[in-house]
Amino acid sequence: MAEEGGGMGLAVTEIEHLLNYTFRDPSLLEEALTHCSYAGHPSYERLEFVGDAVLGLAITSFFYLSDPTLDPRFLTELRIANASTEKLARVAVRHRLYRFLRRSCRELDQLTLQVSKFTDMARMEPEEDIVQMTYGGTTLEAPKVLADIVESIAAAVYFDCNSDLQLFWKVFRGILEPIITPEMMGEHPVMTLYKLCQKHRKIVDITSSFDGSSNTAEVVVDGEVMGIGISKQKNLARLHAARDALQRLSDLQAAERDEGDAGAEAEVGAKQKLKELCNKKHWMNPTYRIEQDQGPDHCKTFICSVQVKTDDTIFVISGDSKPKVKVAENSAAFKMLTELQRF
Repeated sequence: MAEEGGGMGLAVTEIEHLLNYTFRDPSLLEEALTHCSYAGHPSYERLEFVGDAVLGLAITSFFYLSDPTLDPRFLTELRIANASTEKLARVAVRHRLYRFLRRSCRELDQLTLQVSKFTDMARMEPEEDIVQMTYGGTTLEAPKVLADIVESIAAAVYFDCNSDLQLFWKVFRGILEPIITPEMMGEHPVMTLYKLCQKHRKIVDITSSFDGSSNTAEVVVDGEVMGIGISKQKNLARLHAARDALQRLSDLQAAERDEGDAGAEAEVGAKQKLKELCNKKHWMNPTYRIEQDQGPDHCKTFICSVQVKTDDTIFVISGDSKPKVKVAENSAAFKMLTELQRF
């Protein structure tokens, strides 16, 4: 067995300085910094269990008292966002807490490597990406041990404060900064995906499978796989798949908008061009009529048709649905010009 991170005395002193709080019972903090692999000493497992509950209650209480308008659903989302494994792991990285953990090097070599990789990634994240981490990391899953350390220290502070939740929050809130507030909250990507597909009348389904080591989630939109996510945690696999699908759908919508803009540009002035063509051919001027108008007054759409009489044929073509009559007439005229080119 080997102990890393220096002596416990130094660790206790540094964390007390970080919290700006002096423990009456330093053994609580020592227990909070002891991994179960370190034999002969109580590990942080019991404290971590309590710390998870204490943080959840303290965070919920803070927002409950801060804003009476927040409903239970939003209070739950704020608690999850501020006490998630991803969020707490980044707290541990920011304050370099893993170095204080008493552990057996031999048994934790692989875990230490995971922590090192995650630490390197987290330190490269822009501060504004904190909102992206609200529901889960975007690239590399946070090692649970990092969040466990924060939760166990939280419980140690809570018990040392004689279970005074208000005093605990006063002491502990600082290291949790930045606190994710209602203004910073983003909608859960899975919910965003469902709303987007509902808006565009697309059928969406998210399937999950487990191969014994990891979960794979697939987002299927109108029968086509649009997103894939893989994670040891089922909820994170769904999260990654939803984010992947939202990105692909966004790219497709951008491409469709570009095509639509190009088409709209081509339609501008189509009425005038059609009139000039009719005059040149000595045909009667084209006539237009509204074939369909639908929707409430503030967001009506129109479909117009155009009729052209040639020397021996009558052509009638309808355009696409448009928000204004003039634009709808141009759409019909553009289609008529295309048809007459074949004539």
